[in-house]
Amino acid sequence: MPDTSRLFNPPCGPVTGWRDGAVIRATGIPYATAARFQPPVPAPDWITPFAADSPAPACPQGPVPFLDDVLGTRYGELPGSEGCQNLSITRPADLADGEQLAVMVWIHGGSYTTGSGDLAIFDPAVLVAENRVIVVSVTYRLGLFGFLATRTGRPGNLGLLDQLAAFRWVQRNIAAFGGDPGRVTAFGQSAGGDAIAHLMATPDAPSLFQRAIIQSAPLGISRGRARMNHAMGIAAEGVTEETPAMEVVELEDHVAQVARKFGMLAAMPFGTQYGHAPLPEESDIEAAWNRSAPGIEVLIGHTSEEARLFLPRSPHLMRLGQIPVVGDAALRAINWVVTETVYGRAARKFARRHAQAGGKAHRYVLHWHAPGNFFGAAHTIDLALLFGNRNTWDGVGLISGAPWEDVDAAGRQLRRLWAGFARGDSLGDKGGVPGALTYSTV
Repeated sequence: MPDTSRLFNPPCGPVTGWRDGAVIRATGIPYATAARFQPPVPAPDWITPFAADSPAPACPQGPVPFLDDVLGTRYGELPGSEGCQNLSITRPADLADGEQLAVMVWIHGGSYTTGSGDLAIFDPAVLVAENRVIVVSVTYRLGLFGFLATRTGRPGNLGLLDQLAAFRWVQRNIAAFGGDPGRVTAFGQSAGGDAIAHLMATPDAPSLFQRAIIQSAPLGISRGRARMNHAMGIAAEGVTEETPAMEVVELEDHVAQVARKFGMLAAMPFGTQYGHAPLPEESDIEAAWNRSAPGIEVLIGHTSEEARLFLPRSPHLMRLGQIPVVGDAALRAINWVVTETVYGRAARKFARRHAQAGGKAHRYVLHWHAPGNFFGAAHTIDLALLFGNRNTWDGVGLISGAPWEDVDAAGRQLRRLWAGFARGDSLGDKGGVPGALTYSTV
């Protein structure tokens, strides 16, 4: 007989999960299907129990050795598949009958070209067990598979449409797992935060999630991309429905090279495209956001030294930093300018506009860092705190030098803050995590 504590009966069809310590997981559940370069359609319902015991496959992607070194990820950690429209659910193991918990839907980052919902660095088990929330981790199409339109009519924003399909799946099915479909928070970091911000411009957004946590979204480079995307689309015309998946991945680098002449926008060449479903034209984006504002409470922010993650990728900047006396000051100035231009100024503007349109908005800055670590409070440092699994994170380059006890102490408070927001707890006018983060209501 199946263990009923791990057998769920959502409308999509029966699902068998598995216990993992203090949590129960149901992994790799299909929420949609799609042919290459086609919009997603909901995954067909099933009758026999679906064994949700394998991680969601990653969208095919290339290696990023630099990030492997800094974050402790491993290229090929998960199998790759174009049929990557899967999600994974993590919930407390001791949920009582009839208990309904707040739901947090995770949209991973990775410049819209890398990452996957079930990477070990995104494991939500600690967040779930400590705070009694349910986390749904979403995997979606990336790069040329998901985020570039072409002149011949290939759609843009397919990965964004995947995410919308996942949120609709959550609304239909999450109650069977103990989740409250009326308390859903979208949260994501970097490209994941950027995606959530743009999902908020779709008409259905307030009915799919009531809160949004937007972490380190590069909103400062989300506008004025049409000419760059057009040039990239021309370069991608040779990719067809029959091109082998890993050849498509190799061609992504060539397509991204075309973006280089467009300056800072090329820091994230793939991304959301205005005027392609489900997004309005760029001139209408503010009005679309304003329409959704009253129905979605927002917590938006960034780290205090976002750009420090990327400095080591420039040999020129590393040589500059070695110049006595002036070198360190020069790197600090460059970090400040890039952090402000790409993340800070745009986050403040987004929060102000949201509040003026009748929404509730809170703005934060995270400044926690490992003592003596070159990266400081760099882009992605929030991941180590939010998904603080010691086996995965302890000693990785980003936080090297910080005793795990210090990482976990700050992480526990950050996780408590994020989960409280997701539950609907009042944040007050201002607050934070001592030594790690400050926030204020706009």
